[in-house]
Amino acid sequence: MRKILGVLFISLTVASGGWAQTKKRVAVMDFDFGAVQNNVSAIFGTNQDVGKGITDLMVTQLVKDQVYSVIERKAIEKILTEQNFSNSDRVNPDTAAKIGRILGLDAIIIGSITQFGRDDQNRSVGGSAVGGIAGKYGLGGIGTHKSKAVVVISARMVDTNTAEILAAVDGKGQSTRSGTSLLGGGGSSSGGGGGGYDMGSSNFGTTILGEATSQAVADCSKQLEDAAAKLPTKVVTVSGLVADVTDNTLILNVGTRAGVKVGDKLGIFRKGKEIRDPATGKVLKTIETRLGDVTITQADDNSSTGTYVGPAPPKVGDAVETVQ
Repeated sequence: MRKILGVLFISLTVASGGWAQTKKRVAVMDFDFGAVQNNVSAIFGTNQDVGKGITDLMVTQLVKDQVYSVIERKAIEKILTEQNFSNSDRVNPDTAAKIGRILGLDAIIIGSITQFGRDDQNRSVGGSAVGGIAGKYGLGGIGTHKSKAVVVISARMVDTNTAEILAAVDGKGQSTRSGTSLLGGGGSSSGGGGGGYDMGSSNFGTTILGEATSQAVADCSKQLEDAAAKLPTKVVTVSGLVADVTDNTLILNVGTRAGVKVGDKLGIFRKGKEIRDPATGKVLKTIETRLGDVTITQADDNSSTGTYVGPAPPKVGDAVETVQ
Protein backbone atom coordinates (compact mmCIF):
# COMPACT_ATOMS: atom_id res chain seq x y z
CA MET A 1 0.00 0.00 0.00
CA ARG A 2 1.19 3.47 -0.76
CA LYS A 3 1.57 5.86 2.10
CA ILE A 4 -1.07 8.58 2.08
CA LEU A 5 1.06 11.65 2.24
CA GLY A 6 4.52 12.64 3.18
CA VAL A 7 5.56 16.22 3.41
CA LEU A 8 8.99 17.65 3.77
CA PHE A 9 9.38 21.29 4.62
CA ILE A 10 11.72 23.31 2.53
CA SER A 11 12.25 27.02 2.54
CA LEU A 12 13.03 29.80 0.09
CA THR A 13 13.61 34.38 1.52
CA VAL A 14 10.73 36.33 3.06
CA ALA A 15 9.85 38.87 5.70
CA SER A 16 6.87 37.43 7.52
CA GLY A 17 4.94 39.26 10.21
CA GLY A 18 7.50 42.03 10.36
CA TRP A 19 10.20 39.68 11.64
CA ALA A 20 12.95 38.73 9.21
CA GLN A 21 12.71 35.16 7.96
CA THR A 22 15.70 33.99 5.96
CA LYS A 23 13.64 31.74 3.69
CA LYS A 24 10.11 31.23 2.40
CA ARG A 25 8.27 28.20 3.70
CA VAL A 26 7.47 25.51 1.15
CA ALA A 27 6.57 21.83 1.40
CA VAL A 28 7.04 18.94 -1.03
CA MET A 29 4.30 16.31 -1.01
CA ASP A 30 5.03 12.72 -2.01
CA PHE A 31 4.70 12.36 -5.77
CA ASP A 32 1.81 10.31 -7.11
CA PHE A 33 2.88 7.24 -9.10
CA GLY A 34 -0.46 5.72 -10.08
CA ALA A 35 0.27 6.14 -13.80
CA VAL A 36 3.38 3.95 -13.57
CA GLN A 37 2.38 1.52 -10.84
CA ASN A 38 2.30 -1.51 -13.15
CA ASN A 39 5.78 -0.67 -14.40
CA VAL A 40 7.05 -0.32 -10.85
CA SER A 41 5.69 -3.73 -9.82
CA ALA A 42 7.24 -5.36 -12.90
CA ILE A 43 10.63 -3.72 -12.41
CA PHE A 44 11.06 -4.32 -8.68
CA GLY A 45 9.04 -7.51 -8.40
CA THR A 46 6.69 -5.85 -5.91
CA ASN A 47 4.85 -2.55 -5.51
CA GLN A 48 7.07 0.17 -4.10
CA ASP A 49 6.28 3.78 -3.23
CA VAL A 50 8.55 5.37 -5.81
CA GLY A 51 6.63 8.62 -5.24
CA LYS A 52 8.17 8.90 -1.79
CA GLY A 53 11.53 7.91 -3.23
CA ILE A 54 11.35 10.67 -5.86
CA THR A 55 10.38 13.19 -3.15
CA ASP A 56 13.33 12.22 -0.96
CA LEU A 57 15.72 12.50 -3.90
CA MET A 58 14.31 15.91 -4.82
CA VAL A 59 14.74 17.28 -1.32
CA THR A 60 18.29 15.95 -1.22
CA GLN A 61 18.99 17.70 -4.52
CA LEU A 62 17.51 20.99 -3.28
CA VAL A 63 19.59 20.84 -0.12
CA LYS A 64 22.72 20.04 -2.11
CA ASP A 65 22.08 23.14 -4.21
CA GLN A 66 22.00 25.16 -0.95
CA VAL A 67 18.85 27.00 -1.93
CA TYR A 68 16.53 25.52 0.69
CA SER A 69 16.52 24.61 4.35
CA VAL A 70 14.82 21.28 5.09
CA ILE A 71 12.69 20.98 8.23
CA GLU A 72 12.08 17.68 10.06
CA ARG A 73 9.01 15.98 8.53
CA LYS A 74 7.86 14.53 11.87
CA ALA A 75 6.64 17.96 12.91
CA ILE A 76 3.74 17.81 10.42
CA GLU A 77 2.80 14.10 10.47
CA LYS A 78 0.28 14.63 13.26
CA ILE A 79 -1.52 17.36 11.29
CA LEU A 80 -1.68 15.25 8.13
CA THR A 81 -3.15 12.31 10.03
CA GLU A 82 -5.77 14.49 11.70
CA GLN A 83 -6.86 15.93 8.35
CA ASN A 84 -7.39 12.37 7.01
CA PHE A 85 -6.33 13.14 3.44
CA SER A 86 -6.48 10.38 0.81
CA ASN A 87 -4.05 9.28 -1.89
CA SER A 88 -5.83 11.42 -4.50
CA ASP A 89 -4.96 14.53 -2.48
CA ARG A 90 -1.32 14.18 -3.52
CA VAL A 91 -1.98 16.10 -6.75
CA ASN A 92 -5.03 18.21 -5.82
CA PRO A 93 -4.08 21.92 -5.78
CA ASP A 94 -7.02 22.94 -3.55
CA THR A 95 -6.24 20.31 -0.93
CA ALA A 96 -2.52 21.06 -1.14
CA ALA A 97 -3.23 24.75 -0.57
CA LYS A 98 -5.34 23.87 2.48
CA ILE A 99 -2.51 21.79 3.91
CA GLY A 100 -0.13 24.64 3.23
CA ARG A 101 -2.34 27.15 5.04
CA ILE A 102 -2.62 24.91 8.09
CA LEU A 103 1.15 24.59 8.17
CA GLY A 104 1.71 28.30 7.59
CA LEU A 105 3.47 27.77 4.25
CA ASP A 106 3.93 30.20 1.38
CA ALA A 107 3.65 27.51 -1.30
CA ILE A 108 3.47 23.76 -1.65
CA ILE A 109 4.92 21.51 -4.35
CA ILE A 110 2.86 18.61 -5.71
CA GLY A 111 3.65 16.26 -8.55
CA SER A 112 3.38 12.92 -10.30
CA ILE A 113 5.58 10.42 -12.09
CA THR A 114 4.41 10.08 -15.70
CA GLN A 115 7.07 7.68 -17.03
CA PHE A 116 9.26 5.21 -15.18
CA GLY A 117 10.93 2.32 -16.97
CA ARG A 118 12.27 1.39 -20.38
CA ASP A 119 11.77 3.11 -23.71
CA ASP A 120 9.21 0.89 -25.44
CA GLN A 121 10.88 1.54 -28.81
CA ASN A 122 14.04 -0.18 -27.62
CA ARG A 123 13.74 -3.97 -27.33
CA SER A 124 16.19 -6.42 -25.88
CA VAL A 125 17.34 -9.34 -28.03
CA GLY A 126 16.88 -12.86 -26.78
CA GLY A 127 14.28 -15.51 -25.93
CA SER A 128 13.05 -14.00 -22.66
CA ALA A 129 12.93 -10.52 -24.17
CA VAL A 130 10.28 -11.41 -26.71
CA GLY A 131 6.91 -10.85 -25.06
CA GLY A 132 6.09 -11.00 -21.35
CA ILE A 133 7.09 -8.70 -18.55
CA ALA A 134 10.81 -9.36 -18.82
CA GLY A 135 10.85 -8.44 -22.50
CA LYS A 136 8.71 -5.35 -22.14
CA TYR A 137 10.75 -3.83 -19.35
CA GLY A 138 14.20 -4.99 -20.42
CA LEU A 139 14.73 -7.10 -17.30
CA GLY A 140 15.89 -10.30 -19.00
CA GLY A 141 16.98 -11.60 -22.36
CA ILE A 142 20.09 -13.22 -23.69
CA GLY A 143 22.70 -12.18 -26.19
CA THR A 144 23.63 -8.57 -26.91
CA HIS A 145 21.04 -5.91 -26.25
CA LYS A 146 20.83 -2.24 -25.37
CA SER A 147 18.52 -1.04 -22.59
CA LYS A 148 17.25 2.52 -22.34
CA ALA A 149 15.68 3.78 -19.12
CA VAL A 150 13.42 6.85 -19.19
CA VAL A 151 11.97 8.72 -16.19
CA VAL A 152 9.67 11.75 -16.45
CA ILE A 153 8.24 13.65 -13.47
CA SER A 154 5.83 16.59 -13.42
CA ALA A 155 5.73 19.12 -10.58
CA ARG A 156 3.57 22.13 -9.75
CA MET A 157 4.16 24.89 -7.23
CA VAL A 158 0.87 25.99 -5.64
CA ASP A 159 0.16 29.26 -3.82
CA THR A 160 -1.29 28.27 -0.43
CA ASN A 161 -3.50 31.36 -0.22
CA THR A 162 -5.18 31.18 -3.63
CA ALA A 163 -4.45 27.60 -4.85
CA GLU A 164 -3.05 29.27 -7.98
CA ILE A 165 -0.43 27.22 -9.80
CA LEU A 166 2.64 29.46 -9.76
CA ALA A 167 4.83 27.14 -11.81
CA ALA A 168 4.42 23.86 -13.71
CA VAL A 169 7.60 22.02 -14.70
CA ASP A 170 8.58 18.66 -16.19
CA GLY A 171 11.85 16.92 -15.49
CA LYS A 172 13.17 14.17 -17.77
CA GLY A 173 16.07 11.81 -17.50
CA GLN A 174 17.30 8.91 -19.60
CA SER A 175 20.22 6.52 -19.65
CA THR A 176 21.27 3.88 -22.17
CA ARG A 177 23.72 1.04 -21.69
CA SER A 178 24.56 -2.05 -23.70
CA GLY A 179 24.41 -5.53 -22.27
CA THR A 180 22.45 -4.74 -19.11
CA SER A 181 18.92 -4.49 -17.75
CA LEU A 182 17.20 -1.52 -16.10
CA LEU A 183 18.48 -2.55 -12.70
CA GLY A 184 21.56 -4.40 -13.88
CA GLY A 185 20.22 -7.67 -12.49
CA GLY A 186 18.72 -9.30 -15.60
CA GLY A 187 17.55 -12.87 -15.80
CA SER A 188 14.00 -12.48 -14.47
CA SER A 189 11.08 -10.12 -14.18
CA SER A 190 11.77 -9.59 -10.47
CA GLY A 191 15.06 -7.84 -11.28
CA GLY A 192 15.33 -6.02 -7.97
CA GLY A 193 15.49 -9.13 -5.85
CA GLY A 194 12.06 -8.86 -4.24
CA GLY A 195 11.71 -5.13 -4.42
CA GLY A 196 14.38 -4.26 -1.86
CA TYR A 197 15.85 -1.31 -3.72
CA ASP A 198 16.42 1.94 -1.84
CA MET A 199 16.17 4.75 -4.41
CA GLY A 200 18.66 6.78 -2.43
CA SER A 201 21.25 4.02 -2.34
CA SER A 202 24.36 3.86 -4.48
CA ASN A 203 23.25 0.44 -5.73
CA PHE A 204 20.18 1.96 -7.34
CA GLY A 205 21.96 5.13 -8.38
CA THR A 206 24.49 3.28 -10.53
CA THR A 207 21.85 1.43 -12.56
CA ILE A 208 20.54 2.96 -15.78
CA LEU A 209 17.13 3.41 -14.12
CA GLY A 210 18.82 5.13 -11.18
CA GLU A 211 20.78 7.38 -13.52
CA ALA A 212 17.62 8.35 -15.39
CA THR A 213 15.82 9.03 -12.11
CA SER A 214 18.64 11.26 -10.86
CA GLN A 215 18.62 13.25 -14.10
CA ALA A 216 14.85 13.76 -13.97
CA VAL A 217 15.00 14.91 -10.34
CA ALA A 218 17.90 17.30 -11.02
CA ASP A 219 16.11 18.75 -14.06
CA CYS A 220 12.85 19.27 -12.16
CA SER A 221 14.59 20.70 -9.07
CA LYS A 222 16.53 23.22 -11.14
CA GLN A 223 13.33 24.47 -12.78
CA LEU A 224 11.62 24.79 -9.38
CA GLU A 225 14.56 26.80 -8.10
CA ASP A 226 14.38 29.06 -11.16
CA ALA A 227 10.67 29.63 -10.38
CA ALA A 228 11.34 30.68 -6.78
CA ALA A 229 10.88 34.36 -7.62
CA LYS A 230 7.24 33.65 -8.47
CA LEU A 231 6.43 32.89 -4.84
CA PRO A 232 4.49 35.84 -3.41
CA THR A 233 5.97 37.75 -0.52
CA LYS A 234 3.31 38.01 2.13
CA VAL A 235 3.26 39.89 5.40
CA VAL A 236 1.44 38.15 8.23
CA THR A 237 0.13 40.37 11.03
CA VAL A 238 -0.68 38.52 14.23
CA SER A 239 -3.14 39.96 16.76
CA GLY A 240 -4.34 38.01 19.78
CA LEU A 241 -4.43 37.77 23.57
CA VAL A 242 -2.54 36.06 26.36
CA ALA A 243 -4.72 33.16 27.55
CA ASP A 244 -2.50 31.78 30.33
CA VAL A 245 0.61 32.75 32.26
CA THR A 246 2.76 30.22 34.14
CA ASP A 247 6.07 31.72 35.22
CA ASN A 248 7.70 32.76 31.91
CA THR A 249 5.58 30.42 29.75
CA LEU A 250 2.65 32.01 27.93
CA ILE A 251 -0.24 30.38 26.09
CA LEU A 252 -1.80 32.56 23.39
CA ASN A 253 -5.26 32.37 21.80
CA VAL A 254 -3.81 32.47 18.26
CA GLY A 255 -2.10 29.67 16.34
CA THR A 256 -1.11 28.54 12.86
CA ARG A 257 -4.44 29.56 11.35
CA ALA A 258 -3.57 33.13 12.27
CA GLY A 259 -0.08 32.80 10.79
CA VAL A 260 1.84 31.99 13.98
CA LYS A 261 4.90 29.78 13.45
CA VAL A 262 7.43 28.18 15.76
CA GLY A 263 10.33 30.60 16.13
CA ASP A 264 8.21 33.75 15.72
CA LYS A 265 8.89 36.58 18.14
CA LEU A 266 5.81 38.63 19.08
CA GLY A 267 5.34 41.67 21.29
CA ILE A 268 3.28 41.62 24.49
CA PHE A 269 1.37 44.85 25.11
CA ARG A 270 -0.90 46.16 27.88
CA LYS A 271 -3.66 48.48 26.79
CA GLY A 272 -4.02 51.70 28.71
CA LYS A 273 -5.75 55.00 28.19
CA GLU A 274 -8.23 55.34 25.31
CA ILE A 275 -8.32 58.57 23.31
CA ARG A 276 -11.88 59.34 22.13
CA ASP A 277 -13.29 61.74 19.56
CA PRO A 278 -14.94 64.49 21.64
CA ALA A 279 -17.66 64.89 19.02
CA THR A 280 -18.67 61.24 18.47
CA GLY A 281 -17.20 59.41 21.42
CA LYS A 282 -15.50 56.99 19.04
CA VAL A 283 -12.18 55.56 20.18
CA LEU A 284 -9.46 57.17 18.08
CA LYS A 285 -6.46 55.51 19.67
CA THR A 286 -5.50 53.26 22.56
CA ILE A 287 -2.24 53.90 24.34
CA GLU A 288 -0.33 50.63 24.68
CA THR A 289 2.74 49.83 26.74
CA ARG A 290 5.10 47.16 25.47
CA LEU A 291 5.90 44.77 28.31
CA GLY A 292 8.28 42.40 26.52
CA ASP A 293 8.42 39.68 23.88
CA VAL A 294 7.35 36.05 23.55
CA THR A 295 9.21 33.54 21.36
CA ILE A 296 6.92 30.79 20.06
CA THR A 297 8.02 27.23 20.89
CA GLN A 298 4.83 25.32 19.97
CA ALA A 299 1.84 26.09 17.77
CA ASP A 300 -1.35 24.31 16.72
CA ASP A 301 -4.38 25.52 14.75
CA ASN A 302 -5.89 27.80 17.40
CA SER A 303 -3.26 28.35 20.09
CA SER A 304 0.45 28.69 20.64
CA THR A 305 2.95 28.48 23.48
CA GLY A 306 6.02 30.58 23.98
CA THR A 307 8.73 31.79 26.34
CA TYR A 308 8.37 35.35 27.67
CA VAL A 309 11.24 37.77 28.25
CA GLY A 310 10.68 41.33 29.47
CA PRO A 311 11.01 43.78 32.36
CA ALA A 312 7.30 43.71 33.29
CA PRO A 313 5.27 40.57 34.08
CA PRO A 314 2.40 39.81 31.65
CA LYS A 315 -1.11 38.74 32.64
CA VAL A 316 -4.10 37.07 31.04
CA GLY A 317 -5.79 39.47 28.62
CA ASP A 318 -2.65 41.32 27.55
CA ALA A 319 -2.41 41.87 23.81
CA VAL A 320 -0.12 39.87 21.52
CA GLU A 321 0.87 41.62 18.32
CA THR A 322 3.35 41.54 15.48
CA VAL A 323 6.15 44.02 16.08
CA GLN A 324 7.43 46.01 13.11
